[in-house]
Amino acid sequence: MMLIDNKFNLGEIVFLKTDEEQHERIITGITISHKGISYELCQGTSSCWHYDFEISATKDVLKVTTN
Repeated sequence: MMLIDNKFNLGEIVFLKTDEEQHERIITGITISHKGISYELCQGTSSCWHYDFEISATKDVLKVTTN
């Protein structure tokens, strides 16, 4: 049996740590591979894949207010 320890779930609203404007993104896909777990994040009509260390469940308000 395999146990998957995903940090985020489908439908969860998250933020990219590197996004200066801290736009909300929704998790629409999860892929498990030999490289680890990656998450598909959608914002509007665009989507991209990221690892959990690039994602935060909370908005970084300091980035938004200083830019």
